[in-house]
Amino acid sequence: MKIPFYQVDAFSPKIFGGNPAAVCFLEQWPENEILRSIASENNLSETAFLVPQAEGLYQLRWFTPKLEVDLCGHATLASAFVIFSFVDRWLSTIAFETQSRRLLVTKSGELLSMDFPARRAEAAGKSPLIAEALGAEPLAVLRSRDLLAVFQDEATIRDLKPDFDKVKQIPDVFAVIVTAPGEKYDFVSRFFAPKAGFPEDPVTGSAHCTLIPYWSDRLKKNQLHAFQLSERGGELFCENLGDRVRISGSAALYAKGEIYL
Repeated sequence: MKIPFYQVDAFSPKIFGGNPAAVCFLEQWPENEILRSIASENNLSETAFLVPQAEGLYQLRWFTPKLEVDLCGHATLASAFVIFSFVDRWLSTIAFETQSRRLLVTKSGELLSMDFPARRAEAAGKSPLIAEALGAEPLAVLRSRDLLAVFQDEATIRDLKPDFDKVKQIPDVFAVIVTAPGEKYDFVSRFFAPKAGFPEDPVTGSAHCTLIPYWSDRLKKNQLHAFQLSERGGELFCENLGDRVRISGSAALYAKGEIYL
């Protein structure tokens, strides 16, 4: 069996920036173990698997090297980029059926815009473990799917050197988002997910499902410009829509080929 394969750098207008994702097109779903093995072999933070359902409609699943996740932004952006660029060039909107229900991606020039569910964080108590894991004491701690740790400024976020073994010990969260006001941007962030098999994710669309409502409330504005401060870095254009968020960015093709099974 041959599986069409693409590798795309999402949330970057050029390669070697943003977050790389693999995109694989299937005719039907194989056993989950095959999907996990492909994702492990790719060894990227996410591999997206798609099965077409109708024109402009795909089933979409996401796998880290270790497990399946319920929502992934950069691999959704990468999937839409591949479809718009190589599969259905005439489309302006794509719908994905996922564990997080139907997600829409629209194309406007070089930007792709994703309509995602908002994940509003609730206040949570601080603990010595969080400060020890992150290497600094946050000003505030909140929880959604992820732990959200808020710091004073961009320099603090940039300089954090987390202890990933201790990050793994933080209970009842998928990952840890750290964030602060930006110098050139409305806010900046980083994302640590060692439980999922990648210590730091370069650019994380799903984290912005939590970040956008938080910063929209705090800054009293719905249009937000964000940057994720990983080594590769990524730029996101964000909008608060109430119970939904719009996350926009660009993408660049790095490689395409076939997987042989």
